[in-house]
Amino acid sequence: MRYEKIQAPKGVSEYVPPISSAFEWVRDQLISQAKNAGYQLMELPVFEDTALFSRGVGESTDVVSKEMYTFEDRGGRSITLRPEGTAGVMRAVIEHGLDRGQLPVKVWYSGAFFRAERPQAGRYRQFYQVGVEAIGVNDPALDAEIISLADAGFKKVGLKNYRLDITSLGDAQSRAAHKVDLVAFIDKLELDDATKARAAINPLRLFDDKRDEIKSAMADAPLLKDYLSEQSTKDFSAVLQYLDQLNVAYVVNPRMVRGLDYYTGTTFEFVHEGLGAQSGIGGGGRYDGLMEVLGGQSLSGIGFGLGVDRVLLAAQSEGLLTQDQFSSDLFIIPLGEGAKSAALVLAADLRAAGIRTELAFGDRALKGAMKAADKSGSRYVIVLGESEISSSVVELKEMADGSTSSVKIEVLREVLLESLSR
Repeated sequence: MRYEKIQAPKGVSEYVPPISSAFEWVRDQLISQAKNAGYQLMELPVFEDTALFSRGVGESTDVVSKEMYTFEDRGGRSITLRPEGTAGVMRAVIEHGLDRGQLPVKVWYSGAFFRAERPQAGRYRQFYQVGVEAIGVNDPALDAEIISLADAGFKKVGLKNYRLDITSLGDAQSRAAHKVDLVAFIDKLELDDATKARAAINPLRLFDDKRDEIKSAMADAPLLKDYLSEQSTKDFSAVLQYLDQLNVAYVVNPRMVRGLDYYTGTTFEFVHEGLGAQSGIGGGGRYDGLMEVLGGQSLSGIGFGLGVDRVLLAAQSEGLLTQDQFSSDLFIIPLGEGAKSAALVLAADLRAAGIRTELAFGDRALKGAMKAADKSGSRYVIVLGESEISSSVVELKEMADGSTSSVKIEVLREVLLESLSR
């Protein structure tokens, strides 16, 4: 009986060797700077109570109204696969009382997120993000640190063809003044019922509408930057000054609106020119009021989410990733049963020193094992047989040019470490 093959669901991003090594490396680079800055891991569930996202993210957003994977569990509870990370982090901070300790609460997270979108290049139904949140302190210097950590992560990957768009969505006073004139402007437009309904919940959403007719209609709409309160103006100017001092380049984009309703004050997005329509590779902002909406204290927070999938695509578009970057340093070919035991011990010793070492298994002939070494992309290869064991000397072959050198086994580790450091 032949069974039909089962395939992964459409729109799921999954990574298998060899690209999985590049994915892992990109993810680690993106979060490395936050770790260096004292942010600690927060590991969260991939599903939450639906109310967390409907209240926290916003009913007017496409995420909540169109894109969430929501289902009823066996207990009749409405459960949603997490579409973003900030709301879950805030829920955990409140639930575990982290906001009652030292502030700001500084955490990072990574993992899979889920949105029921139309799959296309760079847009998946299951996608991966790393994120950072700093909760409990409202300070423009903290805003600048968060943004600079994201920028440093992209630079660690090696990206160059990206830009930072930044704006301020102001405080409650600023948004209230702006809303009066914006609503009056929108009321004069000829809009379909669905768009009117979205605007009634959050009129700023129309700035984020991708349809050409809405973009044209909103071309002369009043901008929030012209309604910022004195304090919001002062805070935003301070953020920009700090970024200048940190040598983080940016473009002030007053028409930018992020796709989540909780953003206030400093708001930003990183875009990459090599990704076409799905150009966003990360973004975030401040979210004053979110903790209170979710049942906690009235504390401010700021964070970002960076798309690992899209950053990987961006790195590939810039030609930054090569196979040998993720390949083993040494490939050992044992000849015979006795050599296999010696090879296992030698490999363990080299790995303990941080040298990526592979072995040929399956008792292959030398020719076949050399082919495997070549396909592995390893930088060096050695053959370990009876003569090598008895003489305690191996021939270290560099795969790139075929050159060889005789090395005593007892100093192989030091020779490799010196060579690999160059």
